[in-house]
Amino acid sequence: MSGKIVVAIDGPAGVGKSSVGRSFAGEINYMFISSGKMYRALAFKALEKGISPSDEQALLKLAVSSDWSFKPVQGPEPLLYLDGRPLDRELSDEEIGKATSSVARLLSVREFLVKKQREIGAAGGIVMEGRDIGTNVFPDAPLKFYLDASPQARASRRVAQLKQAGLEADYEGILKMIIARDEQDSKRAHNPLKRAEDAVYIDSTSMSKEQVCQAMVNAFRAVMEGR
Repeated sequence: MSGKIVVAIDGPAGVGKSSVGRSFAGEINYMFISSGKMYRALAFKALEKGISPSDEQALLKLAVSSDWSFKPVQGPEPLLYLDGRPLDRELSDEEIGKATSSVARLLSVREFLVKKQREIGAAGGIVMEGRDIGTNVFPDAPLKFYLDASPQARASRRVAQLKQAGLEADYEGILKMIIARDEQDSKRAHNPLKRAEDAVYIDSTSMSKEQVCQAMVNAFRAVMEGR
């Protein structure tokens, strides 16, 4: 094995890219970055300041003027700080999720955050997940994954996740939101969600998190042995 690489993970909303990606990164001793958290953080700050999540000029100005940093904590995923403020659990709010969909459609905002994401991954040793990591952010990544699962399986997992956190969960409502998000992400004008031609495709509908993680580790080892 020689050098550390960038591993890209893409896939639709609720497929488990973060939970599986975090475990996978821990297994291979890489840092894990969820690109979606950067969009969520910007949406969070915009809503706090009363800025519309569809106001491209105001959002770009907000993104550029903000101080973005990641600080290591226990585990493979560093904590995102925006203007010195750590952001984590507050980004999971469903309202933030809705606003994030609007923010992520804005070309100038995407271009700014993609530049930030490339800076983070420049040295390698990074597992990054999102919607366009393998197709747009790191199109030359030596290893790309596309994780998939049925909308029903994703909705069930989200319900279980929310209940585990002690929160109310409406399966039908979550299923509708996932289907709508899939439609939005795949038909987005700028860098829509799609599978990179050279991505390893994993349908996790009937797989456990551990099985998916092991499949990714096996693929990673095969790539590294061939370098």
